[in-house]
Formats: sequence, structure tokens, C-alpha cells
Amino acid sequence: MGAFLDKPKTEKHNAHGGGNGLRYGLSSMQGWRVEMEDAHTSLVGLPHGLDDWSFFGVYDGHAGSRVANYCSKHLLEHIISSSEDFGPGPADVEGVKVGIRSGFLKIDEYMRNFTDLRNGMDRSGSTAVAVLLSPDHLYFINCGDSRAMLCRAGQVRFSTQDHKPCNPLERERIQNAGGSVMIQRVNGSLAVSRALGDYDYKCVDGKGPTEQLVSPEPEVFEIARATDEDEFVVLACDGIWDVMSNEELCEFVRSRLEVCDDLEKVCNTVVDTCLHKGSRDNMSVVLVCLPNAPKVSEEALKREAELDKFLESRVEDLLEKSGDEGIPTMAHIMHHLAKESLPNLPAGGGLASKRTVIEAAYNRLNPQREEDEDGAGGSDEDSSRVSAAAHLLEALRQFRLSHRGEYRHVLEEALVSYRTSGSARSPPPPPPPSSSSSSSSSSAAACPTNTEGEEDENMTRSPPPSPASEESSEEEQQKPLPEASDQPTA
Repeated sequence: MGAFLDKPKTEKHNAHGGGNGLRYGLSSMQGWRVEMEDAHTSLVGLPHGLDDWSFFGVYDGHAGSRVANYCSKHLLEHIISSSEDFGPGPADVEGVKVGIRSGFLKIDEYMRNFTDLRNGMDRSGSTAVAVLLSPDHLYFINCGDSRAMLCRAGQVRFSTQDHKPCNPLERERIQNAGGSVMIQRVNGSLAVSRALGDYDYKCVDGKGPTEQLVSPEPEVFEIARATDEDEFVVLACDGIWDVMSNEELCEFVRSRLEVCDDLEKVCNTVVDTCLHKGSRDNMSVVLVCLPNAPKVSEEALKREAELDKFLESRVEDLLEKSGDEGIPTMAHIMHHLAKESLPNLPAGGGLASKRTVIEAAYNRLNPQREEDEDGAGGSDEDSSRVSAAAHLLEALRQFRLSHRGEYRHVLEEALVSYRTSGSARSPPPPPPPSSSSSSSSSSAAACPTNTEGEEDENMTRSPPPSPASEESSEEEQQKPLPEASDQPTA
């Protein structure tokens, strides 16, 4: 899972290259997560005489980055060494697909012997989505809920299917292995049903590697290349797909390629747009452009320039009309513009894809601005309050996702941290005159008003505590709070 930061880390890792009649660019960003657990592979020209083949992959790690990082460096060699039948002809297609499946099973078994993974010190896992390009075929490979998409002739021609525990075939395998699917997760915990690593879910006696609670077996799809129609392939982790559909991302990438031929910048725009659309996860995207990809258009550049100029003028108008109400925050500007019918917004990206333009105009016209609620600034007291609330919300989220086992410890620890952070800022108020008032006050402290859409949705789905839990919680509230330094880090 991973907790959230008080503000997103927006620094990006970029790369680009080309060869074999294609160009590629990539972008990855940590975002709101406390750690960056994504990894990727980009290779044009493969070893073992496969000079005219290329391979690209995205790996979305969870519970750590060990598995994702290892796979990004070594998955391809396990695939190629698993079959001698790699070749461009139609007769070799099945051999390639067999080699891909065997490579996934081999690397999964190989990593199981790593000391830290075997002894449980590292319990990480990773999804994997990739595309292997031969001169005549595209091999799409998927294990988990990252996704690949092919744009052909301006439309989504193909996309991989996410491996989720609630899918009928996945649920059947999980139940046959003695597990269950609760809150759309394997045993109420893991949100994907296929992954590399995750060996806690791969230890059912009498079951083969593809029959475990979590399977390392990929789905492999082969599509003959259509040189005159194939435009581009997108590989991305679920941090992208959480906020954009296949069709939206296809349209958005096409619109960006018409105004920019720098694939790194296009990928950065995708990542930034998804952040502004509300993605809270790590985000990684690889864009592989084929010969028929859209080219920069003078008409599209003109529309883009006109849109940017129009947005800047609207920001100026809104600031000038603020009057006695005071200068509006950036959030108010975005909210106001979202209600307008703006012309020529990028397809698929919408207003969120133009936030950087709007912010630049806002900052230029309002140099004495104070950081608004969307910014990273504010007083130390405000930052401390936001930090405490963020930790509490994450604890409540974990309470929903893992409501068995040590959930009480997690929740109580977060409540202690929240209270102690509040007492560090100012002396506690005098005790209320009645026990009923005290109960109400505790409830208010434990459930602050939530402004994050995702967290609110998670909290409303939380199962109600049992009567026994409620009684225990009331007893715990009467005990003196331990010192903050005695508490393990949440």
C-alpha cells in the first residue's frame, strides 16, 4: 500500500531513444506516495541476434521495490533464454509466446531464492506489463493491473486486461487454492491476482506455480503489425489508468503528438495531467511511437496557442473581478474555469492538462500570492496539522483495507500520533464537564473533515466496528497516552 506524503514529489525521471523504425520516450514520478516503487525497461535491439527486435516494460512494485527493480534488469534475459524459437516468421509465433510464459515462471522461481525474499525480510511484489516488437508482430505481455494499449488508425485497437481478484477466473483460482476475495482483494489484502514476487501468497502445498493465490503467469497476446496504421503503444502502471480510460489516453497522446515531437515532454504531460486529475499513486508511462504516429501539425499548434492565450486572459479577468472578496486562490480559479465551456481543450486531458498554463498565468499576475490549499506552502502550524491529518487518513484507509489482525494497533497508534502532535502545538483545553461531551470531542478529533475524494470514498466503505471493539476503544481512551517517542513509526 504505502502511506501518502503531505505534498507530491513531482520530480521526474526521463529517457528517450530510437531505432528499428520506432522512437520512444518515458516518464516516471513518485507523486503522493512515500516511496517510488515503479521501474521500467527500454531496449531497442535485443541480444542473441535479435537486432531488429525491441522490448519495453513497466513494473509497478508494491510493499517495496526489490522485485520491480530486479525484473526491470533481468526479465528479458529470462524470457530469451527460455526458448530457442524466437524468430520473425509466422511459424515462430507460438514458440515466442511459450518462451515469454516460461521466462516469467523462471524469474519468479529464481527470485524466490533471494535471501531477503525467502526469509520474509522483503515481501515485495510487482506487476509487469511489456511489449515485445518483432519486425512482423507485437507481443503484448501482462501480469497484474498495469496495462498496455495499442493505438491503430486513431483508435484503441487493443489493450491488455487487468488481473483483479474479482475477475471470475481469478476468483476461481484463488478459492481453489484455499483463499478468498474480500473487499476486492486476495484474502482482503492484495489488490492484484497475478504478480511476480509476493511469495506469502505462493506457498499452498499441492498447487503448482500457476495455481497459487497469486499467479506469476502472464497473459500473452500476439498481433500482426500494420505498418500503415499502427501509431503508438502506451505502457503504464495503474497510477495512470486510475484516472484515464484507454480511449481518453489514446486521444490525449494523439493530441499532444500533434503539438510536440519531444516524446519525453509528451510523457511528462501525461503524468502531470494524471496528477491533476487526482492520481495518488506512483506513475510511470512509456510511449513507443511507430512510423505512422501523428506528426506535429501547424493547425494544431495554432489551436494550442489560441487556447493558451484564451486561458491566460480568463485568469486575468477572474483576478481583476475579485473586488472586495479578495484575490481568489488557484483552486477557486480552477473551479470557476471547470464550470465554463472552454473551446479546444485537449481531448482526453481536459482542463487538467492545462493546469500548468493556468498556474503560470496566475503566478505572473499575482506575484504576492499566498500558497492556497492546493499548494505546498503555508505556516509550520498548518503544515503540521495537514501532516497529522494525512497520517490519520492513511491509518483509516489501512483500517478499511486490512480490517483483520493488527488493525486496532494501527488505528490506535495513528490516534496517539494525532493527539500528541496537537498537544505539541498548544496546551490541551480544560476537560469538558460531562462524559458525553468528552465522547463527542474524541469523535471529532478522530474524524476530521475530509477533503480528499479518494480517502472519503474509502472511509465511507469502512465496515462498522464490532461492539467489542467499540468497548475496547472507550477503555483505551481512559488510559494515559504513551510518549510519542515510544511509538513505532507509522
